[in-house]
Amino acid sequence: MIRVMLPYHLRRLAHVGDEVQLQVDGPATLRGVLDALEAGYPMLRGTIRDHGTQRRRPFLRFFACEQDLSLESPDAALPDAIASGAEPLMVVGAVAGG
Repeated sequence: MIRVMLPYHLRRLAHVGDEVQLQVDGPATLRGVLDALEAGYPMLRGTIRDHGTQRRRPFLRFFACEQDLSLESPDAALPDAIASGAEPLMVVGAVAGG
């Protein structure tokens, strides 16, 4: 099981706690995790990725094992600690302002 931590506004929308656990079929990639997340929580479709392009929404970042994965290929393998469930994949809302 892959663990995913969502920002507060997405947790409220999906009616979940701090973390969700997902079963990902195939290799553990960011695309696979987001596909499983959107399949299990359809209300999140379009909130993390654009409906048409499937690109990450602005002001959301992906972190795992103290690494920023936001600009990595969505088909790149996730770190083993994420794939094994030892560490969570974090979806973080960016902070902006002045």
